[in-house]
Amino acid sequence: MSDDEIILSELSDDELVQQMHDDLYDGLKEEIEEGTHILLERGWEPYKVLTEALVEGMRIVGEDFRDGILFVPEVLLSANAMKAGMAILRPLLAATNAPKQGKLVIGTVKGDIHDIGKNLVGMMMEGAGFDVVDLGINNPVENYLAAIEEHQPDIIGMSALLTTTMPYMKVVIDTMKEKGIRDDFVVLVGGAPLNEEFGKAVGADAYCRDAAVAVETAKEFMKRRHNVRA
Repeated sequence: MSDDEIILSELSDDELVQQMHDDLYDGLKEEIEEGTHILLERGWEPYKVLTEALVEGMRIVGEDFRDGILFVPEVLLSANAMKAGMAILRPLLAATNAPKQGKLVIGTVKGDIHDIGKNLVGMMMEGAGFDVVDLGINNPVENYLAAIEEHQPDIIGMSALLTTTMPYMKVVIDTMKEKGIRDDFVVLVGGAPLNEEFGKAVGADAYCRDAAVAVETAKEFMKRRHNVRA
């Protein structure tokens, strides 16, 4: 089959970016590394490679994951490929002062050990210029409070995949209220069983139905914060 004979270096920039979206979708790590190097050699800014080739590719993966077209094993492969590209770009981004958005603390709540969606959000947020502190899974309220104190984030992200663990988000938010710190942070919640009403009911600033929405929402809130400060 001649289809296997795609030579990345012979593709135009647009074709290469398109091919990288496909390769990310298929979880092809080496191809993503190669494509990343080619675009950099062609003089692309690291930030442009990150946003147009990698983040955009992962956005498509994230949407298909949300819609049940892709499943966990496939998303893990895609995430791995994205990480390989990010590893090449990260030192370059640090050196070029890519626009920094703010800081995010994210974790799956107590009782819940699902992290694919959360990891996707963390990666996309990092790609969008946020510093991401990932608390992992099964986080009691103490973990969030300790991270808030240590990292002074702008945004707190909570994720849950089980209907039984969803209510724990309210525990975290209520505790923040008791401590008088709730209004200092933007709180975003997400996960398959959640919806807009639930987000409002527990007192979150916003519910994000997928990783791409989470990134847009976070950027929007950061813009507002900067405007308020200005």
